[in-house]
Amino acid sequence: MVLISMAIYMAKHDFDNPLQYVVYAVYVAGVLWTLFTFKKESEGKAGFKQYFAEGFKCFIVVTLLMVMFTLVFILLHPEMKEQMVSNMKIDYAKDKNLTPVDIDNRIDAAKKFFLPGFLMFATLSYLVIGTLISVIGAGFLSVKKV
Repeated sequence: MVLISMAIYMAKHDFDNPLQYVVYAVYVAGVLWTLFTFKKESEGKAGFKQYFAEGFKCFIVVTLLMVMFTLVFILLHPEMKEQMVSNMKIDYAKDKNLTPVDIDNRIDAAKKFFLPGFLMFATLSYLVIGTLISVIGAGFLSVKKV
């Protein structure tokens, strides 16, 4: 996932594009792979709790690694913050209800929140997706055939 993220950034010089969904697709596939592998190992005798625990172990490690990657990547690429600032200036300049002081205040606030905001979004998105896939996968895989 890290390599795919880096390749996407190097190709597009931006994370805000549809190719980022490839990273999420690989993430979902990895969690599902973990659940199906666990089903084989447990010979289908595990319950919902065991399946979810296995999925949890997978997605929590991936979340940790991806958040660490995001932190290091942002710290190594300060131009991302400057790109955000220039995009905000362009967008705010179009808004006739904002004074130059309002624009500067909003941009200053966004600069302060850039790193924590990026990390918070990465953490929450990976946790939510991992939880959903683990719950849904555990639900389907724990159903006993009659």
